[in-house]
Amino acid sequence: MGLAKTEMFTDEQNEISLFAKVFGHPARVAILEHLFKIDRCVCGDLVNEIGLAQPTISQHLKELKHLGLIKGNVVGTSVCYCINTENWVKMKEVMIRFLDKDIPKPDCC
Repeated sequence: MGLAKTEMFTDEQNEISLFAKVFGHPARVAILEHLFKIDRCVCGDLVNEIGLAQPTISQHLKELKHLGLIKGNVVGTSVCYCINTENWVKMKEVMIRFLDKDIPKPDCC
């Protein structure tokens, strides 16, 4: 069996791709912005804040949690979500390293 396409690329290239994918939906960006704005964990009020159905919010939370940008803790019958600070800092380092590259020949093409 052949290599998975992701195995053709470096770990950092795959990581950048995953970050770009998670930022590729405005609902996930809105969730992250809300978590930063309130500066605490959120327990269930994202539906009213974001304006999407609960199953849709849950799917976006799952994607953000899978990548490690947020973390969730069970509190009673709810799951409370907040920014995973350690992983957020790591993500920023990876993305800044990539986005801080300069174009060597601006007159090319």
